[in-house]
Amino acid sequence: MKVAFVLGTSTGGTARHVLMLAAGCAAHGVPAEVLGPAQTERDFAFTAAGVGFSAVDIATRLRPGPDLRAAARLRRLLAAWRPDVVHAHGLRAGALTAIALRFVRPSVYDSRPGLVVTVHNAPPEGGTTGAVYRVLERIVARSADLVLCVSGDLEEQMRAAGAPRVARALVPAAPEPSAPGHLSRPQVTLAAAQPPLTLAPERPMVLAVGRLAPQKGFGTLLQAAVQWQDLRPEPLVVIAGQGPLESGLKAQAAGLGLDARFAGQRRDVPALLASAAVFVLPSLWEGQPLIVQEALRAGVPVVATRAGGTPDLTGEDAAVLVPPNDPARLAEAVRAVLTDEVLAARLRRAATSRAATLPTAQDAVDAALAEYRFVAQQRR
Repeated sequence: MKVAFVLGTSTGGTARHVLMLAAGCAAHGVPAEVLGPAQTERDFAFTAAGVGFSAVDIATRLRPGPDLRAAARLRRLLAAWRPDVVHAHGLRAGALTAIALRFVRPSVYDSRPGLVVTVHNAPPEGGTTGAVYRVLERIVARSADLVLCVSGDLEEQMRAAGAPRVARALVPAAPEPSAPGHLSRPQVTLAAAQPPLTLAPERPMVLAVGRLAPQKGFGTLLQAAVQWQDLRPEPLVVIAGQGPLESGLKAQAAGLGLDARFAGQRRDVPALLASAAVFVLPSLWEGQPLIVQEALRAGVPVVATRAGGTPDLTGEDAAVLVPPNDPARLAEAVRAVLTDEVLAARLRRAATSRAATLPTAQDAVDAALAEYRFVAQQRR
């Protein structure tokens, strides 16, 4: 059996997930090839993990001309390599792959490859972009042999779009470093590509991590932070990540008079989590957020919005869950964790217990291989 993976531009969880699955296939003696943007190979080094890589320009935005060229290149690559199964990640990559496979003719010796698509995020709502993504959703639903979804609401959405077989995707966080360590006290210095970030030891850290994009709701977090400035010592908001909203969020923080730190993209997130008084995920929508899994594994108290697949990960006991886009409720929840030692201790214990139930990388690879074999057998 041979498996090809297709993904678009990714700087985070999706590409790491594909790398984990592709490397897992290779480790089990299943040849794997990744098809995606050249930058993704430079960022994640698939070939260094024993996985083949071919460049296909699949960007984050809809571009009819380049998208058609990407579908044509996918067709040529898939027709030449003849995988048994193609696993595409995301609606755009899934739809382009479905179109490409329509033109890969079966031969006497090879059937047309089976198609598995993992849906990681909900399509945009409203407007021209939302309408186009609904079309992509229908293409994926009606073309894929199996649609995997990272949350229950996406499963319902894909079934409603006509997908005949839908299941939950296992998306574990990256394996925990063997010795991440705690950040040193009394002074904390975080070294990375950016200038070092020095944090006052006496100020409790309210940590958020993620792409600085509208989905993540960091503007709501900054609005909430205004409401706990009376606490002494005053909590310090630290937001780690990069994205298109970086300058706007910094301007918002300055306008609100907040002493918030924007740490940029970091490689020491486990150490950050270990030193946080509370981890906050203020997302407006989520799939199966890997950072929440990392926070649970670190045993840090979690405050998160009741969005997408987040409650599936935390349950009702391992996080304080609040409605999305509600600064007052978010501020109230964070204040409670910072000022109530009993609550914080209970959340830490619940996080550790919940982390023990999360899927591992091996679980995800085993589940994926079982699905690939089933889809390939059905095709034959």
